[in-house]
Amino acid sequence: MSVLITGANGFLGYYLTDLLLQKGHQVIATGRGECRLPFHGRQDFQYIPMDFTEPAAILSVFERCKPETVVHAGAMSKPDDCELNQELAFNINVQGTANVLQASEKHQSFFILVSSDFVFDGERGMYREHDKPNPVSYYGSTKLQAELAVQQYIFDWSIIRTVLVYGRPITGRSNLLSIVKEKLEKGEEYCVVDDQLRTPTYVEDLATGIAAVIEIKAKGIFHVSGEEVLTPYQMAIRTAEYLKLDSSLIKRVTAADFSQPAKRPPRTGFVIDKAKKQFGFHPVSFEIGLEKTFNGQK
Repeated sequence: MSVLITGANGFLGYYLTDLLLQKGHQVIATGRGECRLPFHGRQDFQYIPMDFTEPAAILSVFERCKPETVVHAGAMSKPDDCELNQELAFNINVQGTANVLQASEKHQSFFILVSSDFVFDGERGMYREHDKPNPVSYYGSTKLQAELAVQQYIFDWSIIRTVLVYGRPITGRSNLLSIVKEKLEKGEEYCVVDDQLRTPTYVEDLATGIAAVIEIKAKGIFHVSGEEVLTPYQMAIRTAEYLKLDSSLIKRVTAADFSQPAKRPPRTGFVIDKAKKQFGFHPVSFEIGLEKTFNGQK
């Protein structure tokens, strides 16, 4: 199957591309700028620079590749950046999704959107797919608007929401665990919130969930995350202990201690029963996720 991925240079992009290639799919990786993926020279892989805020550019790529499946993973995903640059965030997250949907419709592609727990307000946590979204940040609002656009797509679609993705960044930016390692190895203090609950997601699990949706063409909304409920502070402490670094450098703080432009939902986390039932999704424990993230890096 031919699968086009947006945002392929990002953190998830590497793992998803690698897994799909292992499973025998043809991958059309797209992103802004030069390719940062290490798959050059393979007949089943091609990288095409594509800015999905430019409709003509997207249509040209789709006409050339005619993808059977599209995974729209590209987004402006830093909440504070979205809050401070709302026009840009709308153009990327909402209009950009509409642009990719338009091109997908012409080729009747199976469309998969990667979305976020930030579509919820976090007042109660452990959300199921049918729970009503109510974002508290502009980032969350743009992701919800993108979801609503996908739900109007006339061909097959899926929305995969996830939570606080972690793992070893091969491409793309750092995440909580890699930042903890970097800070503590330098002997720097790091403030981490302890009043926000999440179900952290190991990046390879997320890629596995997306691949399963592709292969059985699972349609609808799916929650794909880890199962353990942890605060970012708890994650940071367990990372420091696993790496045998000085955990006293990690300072417990609350959201009120930070002056951040974007509000964060206090309690999210997902019930993942639907993903388990429909495509056999079974995430690793946080402890195993730690081992996989830092294998050979202690």
